[in-house]
Amino acid sequence: MTLLGTSVRRVEDQRLLVGEATFVADLDLPEVAAVGFVTSTVAHGRIVRVDVADARSMPGILDVVTGDDIDLPALPPVFPYVPEGMARPLLATEVVRYVGEPIVAIVGEDAASVADALEAVVIDIDSLPAVIGAVDARRDEILLFPEVGTNLAATHAAGSDDEPPFAECEVVVEGTFINQRLAPCPIETRVAAARWGDDGRLVFHASCQGVHPIRAQLTGTYGLDLAEVQVITSDVGGSFGAKARLGPEELLLPLLAQRTGRPVRFLPDRSADMVGLGHSRAQVQTVRVGGDRDGTLRCLDVEVVGDAGAYPIVGPNLVKNTGDLMPGPYRIGHVRARSVSVLTNTNPVLAYRGAGRPEAGALIDRAVDLFAAEIGMDPLDVRTHNLIGPDEFPWQSPTGLTYDSGDYPAAVEAVRTAIDHDGLRQEQATRREAGARQALGVGWSVFIDRTGGPGGSEYGSVELRPDGTVLALTGSSPYGQGHHTAWAMLVADRTGLPLERIEVVHGDTDIVPRGNITGGSKSAQKAGSAIAEATDTLVVAARERAADLLEASVDDVVLDLDTATFYVAGSPGATTVGWSDLGAGLVTDGPEPETLRCESDFSGEGPTYPYGAYAAVVEVDLDTGGVDLVRLVTVDDAGTVLNPMLAMGQVHGGIGQGIAQALFEEFIYDDDGNPLTASFADYAIPTTADLPAYESSLTETPSPNNPLGFKGIAESGTIGAPPAIQNAVIDALAHLGVRHIDMPLTPERVWQAIAEAPDAP
Repeated sequence: MTLLGTSVRRVEDQRLLVGEATFVADLDLPEVAAVGFVTSTVAHGRIVRVDVADARSMPGILDVVTGDDIDLPALPPVFPYVPEGMARPLLATEVVRYVGEPIVAIVGEDAASVADALEAVVIDIDSLPAVIGAVDARRDEILLFPEVGTNLAATHAAGSDDEPPFAECEVVVEGTFINQRLAPCPIETRVAAARWGDDGRLVFHASCQGVHPIRAQLTGTYGLDLAEVQVITSDVGGSFGAKARLGPEELLLPLLAQRTGRPVRFLPDRSADMVGLGHSRAQVQTVRVGGDRDGTLRCLDVEVVGDAGAYPIVGPNLVKNTGDLMPGPYRIGHVRARSVSVLTNTNPVLAYRGAGRPEAGALIDRAVDLFAAEIGMDPLDVRTHNLIGPDEFPWQSPTGLTYDSGDYPAAVEAVRTAIDHDGLRQEQATRREAGARQALGVGWSVFIDRTGGPGGSEYGSVELRPDGTVLALTGSSPYGQGHHTAWAMLVADRTGLPLERIEVVHGDTDIVPRGNITGGSKSAQKAGSAIAEATDTLVVAARERAADLLEASVDDVVLDLDTATFYVAGSPGATTVGWSDLGAGLVTDGPEPETLRCESDFSGEGPTYPYGAYAAVVEVDLDTGGVDLVRLVTVDDAGTVLNPMLAMGQVHGGIGQGIAQALFEEFIYDDDGNPLTASFADYAIPTTADLPAYESSLTETPSPNNPLGFKGIAESGTIGAPPAIQNAVIDALAHLGVRHIDMPLTPERVWQAIAEAPDAP
């Protein structure tokens, strides 16, 4: 019996539920010292004086380090098209560029000693004018790097170089949307620890998304060979993209451990993470869309201005992703997409679940609704009229992407039926005619995602051990996705072994030879395919060994997956050889122990393009602006579904974060660059009481770009949920003349839109 496509319970959960997890904060590191940082309280300014004398003399303090004390290279921009002059120093020495930028590192016996010493540091900063909004930054009136001469970090163009022929369209509408700044807020903050072994090797413990990229960062910063660094990660309490790379604070830990001769650990509190761990989204989107009154979309012109924060780490690539994904799932002939990334005096922007694709989905979904409102057509009808059909794949998009497979209309129809769209429209009309104060709204999102694109190949290996169990090594690094369960299922399906006889290991550069960042929803299609390929090779090698034991031709040997035994074809009741027999036959003594181990590095044939159809039903209180999300119905495609329970877990998690963006979350700075939402008292994360019961289902259109047909699923909810809810709220108020409200759709913002509506009651 195959496990593929069945809801196998996660093998990871038992130890997590009974408190046997190992996070960096749990590590028993003898004589470990605590590390803290004095960070800037000014968004933009010139450092005049840093006085650490009192801090150095305080009890329990082992070391105090300023930027003048270190000789380590700055963090260069990740992408080669970004100016090198925008590199990020590990500790600020001359200029600070955002509130939260580290200036001084302090090492102490314990966290309390460090906290006292942080208060004793005196830093004088002459304030400089700050630039906060991306549109303002683009004017280059206030420069973060005067020597570079511009705040422009990167530009990107996709689609046509020429303006679309709007003159040929019967209707043209324009809109400007703000995709607000968000904080990723993983439950476990960016914890890390470093120690130097007696052999002179650096051992680094990270809460991260991949140990091998972290090792590369460390070797590059410290001029070490790969063999001189071991990076370990075990359990990770969330990341969502924010922990893909080390920040300055974590990168300084090996130096601090070396200077003090002690292991050191950095354990920031929530407020420090809110202003120090990168933010995301933060786009201003301008769109023109043109078409005909029958609902046909013909032209799309998009400009995205992305806020990269104070240093252009990955922000420039996020706006590129947004432009590349135009025009989503729609058949629009003329598309021009331009993206611009600029610097502001704010926390640097990093990837966050979706990394430019939720922004793309929100943009095109709002554009379609604006167009539908202009021509007086139901937004759902405009969507169905323009969707790419199932017989048109592979589809070459105007921006150069090749969509691999899909049936968008079928997903939409499934959701339409589930919510009774026509019935909801009738109820909406009845309420409006009666003057009801609870306005009903229906909103849609039909989107595509691009997954499996970044990061090159993924590593996987499987080894038969002498006791007949299998050890699987994976270069992927899970932080909640369920990789251990998924990869064990793939091995079990190919060997017949039960899951409990398969061990999956990740997260140690001394054990796993290579790997990559887990991100971009690529794990199943790349890391999973690598494990599957390695297992297939292992089965071939095992059949050869079984043939020797059975004294038969290898061509006649069959693996019975139901019993996990090999036998000679035509005589299944005769002698059999099991995996334990093969393992026991390995010669493990002697100078060259015998192993049966196979490995794979899998790249695939390119990205995959999962998709989804989401519908939200809301009620809006016209007196208070309060929004009640009554229903959210979703259909998601993930290609071949490996484990429906794991897939649904990813969908539900993404939907929760998507609802949060639509209704609750926004990281806000004042005009001087002071953060106003630096704790959970101010930054509104929803609880389970704020979320409805999801009505979610999966559809399967296998991808031709990997042998298993997998596509990514982890970020779909963050793409589909926000615009579906946003469109639903605006639809509820459409009879008042409301055409757009930016996210988050808080009661205050919605009430203001009602009060200012052309036909306000």
